[in-house]
Amino acid sequence: MSFDLDAAARFVAMTGRALDWRRMRHLLGAATGEQVLTALDAYRNPDGGYGWALEPDLRSVTSQPVAAMHALEVMAEVGDTSERAPRLFDWLGEHSLGDGGIPFALPFADVDGSAPHWTTADPDASSLQMTTQLAAQAHRLARRRPDLAGHPWLTGATGYCLTVIDGLAGAPSAYELMFVMQFLDVVPEPGVLLERMAGFVRTDGPTPVGGADGEVLHPLAFTPHADGPSRALFSKEAIAADLDRLAAGQQGDGGWTVDFPVYSAAAALEWRGYATVGSVGILRAEAR
Repeated sequence: MSFDLDAAARFVAMTGRALDWRRMRHLLGAATGEQVLTALDAYRNPDGGYGWALEPDLRSVTSQPVAAMHALEVMAEVGDTSERAPRLFDWLGEHSLGDGGIPFALPFADVDGSAPHWTTADPDASSLQMTTQLAAQAHRLARRRPDLAGHPWLTGATGYCLTVIDGLAGAPSAYELMFVMQFLDVVPEPGVLLERMAGFVRTDGPTPVGGADGEVLHPLAFTPHADGPSRALFSKEAIAADLDRLAAGQQGDGGWTVDFPVYSAAAALEWRGYATVGSVGILRAEAR
């Protein structure tokens, strides 16, 4: 499971967003958490939400749930202790529906460069896929911020997710399953739901997404953190093989690629920087 860390760092420095460059430097001990958060602030709107293509394939200036997820991911990485997170939780509460879920996307008019699944999302329907990924990052942050654990938005979102997951009659879609697993990996007391959902994950190879040709999810997408309870549900051999697969995915320029469609030239580079930081984070955490 060898990879070229220096080449990865150079790739992000030369082609990544300022945010991902600082995330990489923070990962390597060369930048402070506050420096990372200062870069994140460029995507923040006055309403407390986040937009401005923080999600590379949703290139709107408007505050969006998926941009909030990426912001929470960064806050959890660096252990943000500021008022950014409480205000973002408030924003999420303001845009949640009556059942505690949140729509896949909110309406926006500046659609150029955005993927169709964002531009056509139903703003009046709660999305399990969106709510689980938001709640997963929020719970990860709340482990370091106990003051956030009882926030009304997170309480409602957690209840919505657990209720919907418990009511699933079969396997959810591949991306839903990925975010459901990540949510159950961090939510307090997931009970039997984690083991039940893990039964739908392929551990002997990639899980087809059912979208574009070649678009798949690998085992580490479902259990990205070595210290999560989901890891015990995967064999050591399956994880070792997927770590080798991830390391081998480093390209000649030092970066990693994504295997899903992108919708603008800017997004193509932005996703590569994001994927490279994520890959390095996993590989360094699981060095063997």
